[in-house]
This record gives sequence, structure tokens and C-alpha cells, in this order.
Amino acid sequence: MPFSNPLGLAAGMDKDAIAVDAWQALGFGLAEVGTVTAAAQPGHPPPRLWRLPEHGALINRLGFPSQGSARVAQRLARLRRRGIGLRLAINLGPNRDTPPERLAQELAQMAGTLAPLADLLVVNLSSPNTAGLRDWQAPDLMRALITQAFPLPAIGARKPPLLIKLAPDLDPNQLALMCDLMLELGVDGVVATNTTIAREAVGIHSSYPGGLSGPPLRELARAMIRTIYRRSAGRLPIIGAGGVASAADAYGHLRAGARLVELYTGLIYEGPGLPRAIKRGLAQLLARDGFDSVSQAVGRDA
Repeated sequence: MPFSNPLGLAAGMDKDAIAVDAWQALGFGLAEVGTVTAAAQPGHPPPRLWRLPEHGALINRLGFPSQGSARVAQRLARLRRRGIGLRLAINLGPNRDTPPERLAQELAQMAGTLAPLADLLVVNLSSPNTAGLRDWQAPDLMRALITQAFPLPAIGARKPPLLIKLAPDLDPNQLALMCDLMLELGVDGVVATNTTIAREAVGIHSSYPGGLSGPPLRELARAMIRTIYRRSAGRLPIIGAGGVASAADAYGHLRAGARLVELYTGLIYEGPGLPRAIKRGLAQLLARDGFDSVSQAVGRDA
């Protein structure tokens, strides 16, 4: 699938696809909309988002506030009729009150509504702000969920491609099992990573609850990208997210094995000129190292 450039907006910024034109105008090649839930829900009550300016970081416990899949589908359908120039990924997650036995059905129903409007579908099993969600990052549970919600079609017939978004807090054995399982199930890619619940391990001392994003997450995310790339021998396409606030950050994720990179927190601190600055810097870094395209740099440091 061709992209105009490798830079994407991470999920969480535009949960309801209300600013897609803005992301295109800022120069993103991809915008990941969501997390979208089946029914509308308000998320956790405020306060639920905190800045850590001394670290360029954020902590959020938003809890999937969403206008619901039907409303998002209406908005995306209007965008598609009018025409848009960037790729759209739609990130799917459960409502807070969805019982585990209904999750596969709920994901399947949302996919049926939103897949025709998406370039990519992403299943979010890694937010730390929905109780029990990360438990699905276990082989038996994930196998049952994905095979029920997204029955494997004929090879090459899946449209749009399906990706899984993983947590950076998986231990090495868990991550290896997840990589093997995604290859077994024919999953088309992985988003690495979501926010982290780690604090002292990434140099943060804060009592705010929720997921941490921004520069403190960078090396944790990059190590995970590298591990997935190695474990899958490059067969599992990776969207690298976590701590991207400069061209050097993006380039490091690409060289670790990501094919695309996403950002969110960097945009909060650096402002709307960041996407253009990153793309210009990436072009310079690629030229410095003798590469003619982004794809040539992917995995060079893995």
C-alpha cells in the first residue's frame, strides 16, 4: 500500500474523525482515528489528561471517550465522498461495559460498519485505561478473539488490512508469543506501541494514573519495534509509535524496523510545524546515509 510519506498521527488525538482535513493540511501521510467504540460513551471524568512539561510527556486516563461507531461512520462517509488525500486507519476498542463474551461480536459489528471507509483497521488491546483490556494480550485469548471477530479470508483478500496495537509493557516472552500468534493468524501488521504504565523504569516520578506517552517512552517503544522486527524476520509490518518528537526520533524507529511512524504527544509540545520539520529532517537523514527511499532504511539497526 503506497503512502505519500511515512508520518502518521497516532490514535487518541482525533477520536471521532472531526479534524481529518487538518491532519492532511499539516502534512501527515496517515491519520489513525479513534479509539472508536460501538456505542457512544463519555470516558472517564476529568481530570483525565496531565502534562509533564519537564519531560515533554503526557499522562492520560481518557477511557475511550467516543461518539460511537455510527456517528464516526457518517462523518467518514462524507469525507470519502468528497475525497481525501491521506490514508485513514480506524482504531477499534470495546465499550467500558462490554462483557468479555461479547467483545468479538462487537468488534465484528464495528468492522462491518467501518471497514469500507478505512485504509487500515487497528484493534486496540493495549490501552491501560479500560479494565481488563490488556488481558487479551495472551495467546489463547487473542487467538479466540481475532478468529471470531475477523475470520481469516483467502490469502490477500483481507480489505482493509488488520493490525493489532500492543502495549510496551509486555515481557519478552509475552511479546515473542504475540509475534508468533499474529503471524499464525495472518494479521497484517502491528502498532508498537501504546502508552506505558511504567514510571520509575522510564525516569518518571508521578502519581498521576493512566498511560504515559512522549520522550520517556521512546527507547521502550524502539526496543519493542526491534524485537518484533527480528522475531518476525521483517514479515510483520510495524507502525512505530512512542516518543517521536523529531526527525531523529522517527528515523530511529524506522531503522529499528518500523515502516511507518506515528506521533501525538510531540505535536502537543512542538506545534503544527512538527510534521513538516520531521519530513524535511528525514529526507536529509536518508540522503546522508545514501538511501533513496524510506523502505531502504527500515530495519537497518535491527
